[in-house]
Amino acid sequence: METIFADLHIHVGRDKHNYPVKISAGKTLTLTNILKEASRNKGLQMIGVIDCQSPAVQEELMDLINQGAANERLGGGITFEELTLILGSEIEIYDDRCQGPIHVLCYLPTLEAMIQFTQWLRSRMKNIFLSSQRYYGNAQELQAFVKSLGGLFIPAHVFTPFKSLYGKGVKQSLTEVFDPNLIDAIELGLSADTTMADQINELHAYTYVSNSDAHSLSKIAREYQQLQVADPSFNELALALHNRYERTIVANYGMNPKLGKYYHTVCKKCLYPIEGRSNCANCGADKIIKGVSERIKELSDDPDDVVLRPQYIHQVPLSYIPGLGPKMYQRLLDAFQTEMNIIHFATKSQLQAVVPERIAHKIWQLRTGMQEVSAGGGGKYGKIK
Repeated sequence: METIFADLHIHVGRDKHNYPVKISAGKTLTLTNILKEASRNKGLQMIGVIDCQSPAVQEELMDLINQGAANERLGGGITFEELTLILGSEIEIYDDRCQGPIHVLCYLPTLEAMIQFTQWLRSRMKNIFLSSQRYYGNAQELQAFVKSLGGLFIPAHVFTPFKSLYGKGVKQSLTEVFDPNLIDAIELGLSADTTMADQINELHAYTYVSNSDAHSLSKIAREYQQLQVADPSFNELALALHNRYERTIVANYGMNPKLGKYYHTVCKKCLYPIEGRSNCANCGADKIIKGVSERIKELSDDPDDVVLRPQYIHQVPLSYIPGLGPKMYQRLLDAFQTEMNIIHFATKSQLQAVVPERIAHKIWQLRTGMQEVSAGGGGKYGKIK
């Protein structure tokens, strides 16, 4: 067995023809650049790119395979250098069973299976080339087809106020929309962690994943997980999500939920925190953006069992550290090769030999989750104090 780091939710900003895929994502976020950044600078061993249903993204991947830079992996996935790419697609559901919209993540084992998925989606989606598009069909039909291709199905960032299962999609239970037996894991999102999610009984049956939802190269691996697997392949990922044959998630690494954009309930007009009031104490407006913390309290029920979860470790990306600029970041990469090495494996004395003691100390605090933060809300990120 080996342990690997995986970020399973990364967007493509532009395709090989320089056309947008995820419109809100960065222009440098091409498939090739994602693979290079994740492998060489971030030090991940597995990533999920969730815009692989786009034919132009598939073209770029086939170019890499034809050039010998990438290869299809036995057990599923695509190898690039020391990295395994898991082919995924983020899809928006809004059918007669849910208030919607809800985003879900569909992962498939092979390029051939993803091409089949694309052909199936063409008649159920207006623009197959773009990310996170509306799917015109029943959610359970989508689940069944993903499973028929040997795929994995994961509801995405399930607590965010917009485009998520509990934020908009259901009044109380995921069974209002999905077949619960065809869900492989639950993605928590940036404003929630394990402890918060486990206040809801129906989630106890599922493994939690923590991913970056990266819209730029720098945001890759701002959240991720460590897996124990025999090798970094699609089949091993599937086993780990279901805790089978000693394959498992060892730890989740994510930002303190208070740093997320939707932790607190705030006034929709001025973003002032709202606590136990019907109108804003700052401007008097009566419309709110409900925070994840409040929504989970609404959904929480008395836990009927104790769930043994992997440790959820609060940490922030290196880019969040005050005083750690591009030149110092490059010095760290020159010394330790990857961000994963810097965050997880370099000793404090090794760090102090490369950067000032105060920066080394902040990296050490990052590693141990010792950041003091102020909470975010209404689309505005929280801050490290």
